Amino acid sequence: MSKQRPLAGRVALVAGATRGCGRAIAVELGALGATVYGSGRTTRDERSEMDRPETIEDTAELVDAAGGTGIAVRCDHAVGADVAALVERIRAEQGRLDVLVNDVWGGDPFTRWVKGVWEHPLEDTLRTVRNGIETHLITAHHALPLLIETGDGLVVEVGDGKAGVPFRGVVAYDHVKEAVVRLGFSLAAELRPYGATALSVTPGFLRSEAMLENFGVTEATWRDASDAHGGYFRYSETPYLLGRGVAALAADPDRARFAGQCLGSWDLMHTYDFSDIDGERPDWGLVDAEARAADAEAALPAGE
Repeated sequence: MSKQRPLAGRVALVAGATRGCGRAIAVELGALGATVYGSGRTTRDERSEMDRPETIEDTAELVDAAGGTGIAVRCDHAVGADVAALVERIRAEQGRLDVLVNDVWGGDPFTRWVKGVWEHPLEDTLRTVRNGIETHLITAHHALPLLIETGDGLVVEVGDGKAGVPFRGVVAYDHVKEAVVRLGFSLAAELRPYGATALSVTPGFLRSEAMLENFGVTEATWRDASDAHGGYFRYSETPYLLGRGVAALAADPDRARFAGQCLGSWDLMHTYDFSDIDGERPDWGLVDAEARAADAEAALPAGE
């Protein structure tokens, strides 16, 4: 272990590492020297229901290129037997698990926006909950026995927004994202006696692969869409801002001070003093707070 590679000898499992924040977290953990098992359902031979081109093999190669050891494992985290086999493989090959990042989502194909829960197809509502919450519980059930053996493990639940954010537009989506934040809190309580730390994290306005595609831009040209989404796209961030934050947490021997909290990418950026991969330092927390204050003021009756 060294200052440049503080995670050398450490083993991480990033559940849901195919794309977005999961991929970026895996790469940044690798950049600090970790061996990273990146799991997901989309491989070079088969796509998941997300129907995206990114693969877990691509992620593993990016981890290798960053200086770590990337290991791609096809795993459906909704299937207990798949997760159990993955954890047993990690135990057999590494004998330890230091970091668990729970970034499984996969609910996009089942989310119907601007639909009341009574209008939203019930099977899609339940599938969103299964993909977004049950997968996290299944993964925790199978992975935590190995993680707590280290005595100082880290569990990171990746959500979307801190607790108490305004309604996210669809009941199932809102329920999942709020539950993931709470899971970081409740796992912290259960893991504390074992010396492990659990918490949740959230990105800001994310320039994921799908988001860039949705706006018809690339990472090189994203500023062409800076006025989109009410102008908030100009304050967006790459998945690597959160990735660097999670890697910094994993390398922090005093990370237990954050147990049970929900940290934004901007919180981690300020705490550990780093920038996004494009050199920017976007603070979505500040932008969001200012927007909420403006909305609250606009909602006041005239003269107040």
